[in-house]
Amino acid sequence: MTFFNYSVPPLRRKQFNMEVQELEGLWQVQFPLGKDRFYSKCYTCLDRVCLLWSFLLIPMFGTAKFFPMSWRLQPGLWSVLSLVDTAAMVSMTYSWVKIERLTWVLYGWVILMLLGLLLTDLGIFLGWEKVLPNLCPLWLGMSVIGYFGTGLAVDSRALLATIFFHLSGILILPYTGAWSFLFTAAVMVFSLLVLAELQWDMRHPINYAALTPE
Repeated sequence: MTFFNYSVPPLRRKQFNMEVQELEGLWQVQFPLGKDRFYSKCYTCLDRVCLLWSFLLIPMFGTAKFFPMSWRLQPGLWSVLSLVDTAAMVSMTYSWVKIERLTWVLYGWVILMLLGLLLTDLGIFLGWEKVLPNLCPLWLGMSVIGYFGTGLAVDSRALLATIFFHLSGILILPYTGAWSFLFTAAVMVFSLLVLAELQWDMRHPINYAALTPE
């Protein structure tokens, strides 16, 4: 039995022949240029989640570098926004993961997000010396765990390759100095944008005889 779907590359341009379960919440973005389409792309619920988190990570890690915002204020602000993003992630993907029998993957990401927020907030408010200097590897490590579980669940080489990209980021972190937060954001955001803009490999979708577009 073949674990991966080797009939398709790990990453490729988006295909427009979507499966039925991918149509719910599908966004089609087009920018016309005269009579031609300058930009045309479809975004599934999974793509939108990747975009959602990438848009949050940029200001979250950028603020820590460029803006003199209180370290007591930052965790509260970003925790609230992260909880909102987590709720949106559940709302956008629940139907898909239920059909694909991957609800445990969604719950796993939720647990990782909540655990990461808890450790971050407690580390800042309580001044935990083992947590504060390691916030960047903490979040990269959380991402590694999430991508590992998801990659195994959907048999995706692209997601498993993302693990090594994040692990490489953890190894490089000690050499980034004062730019560690921006470097961490770059690693995480780049991965999310690649997964959102390109179509990654996964096992064949689960087919139900009674599954229809309606």
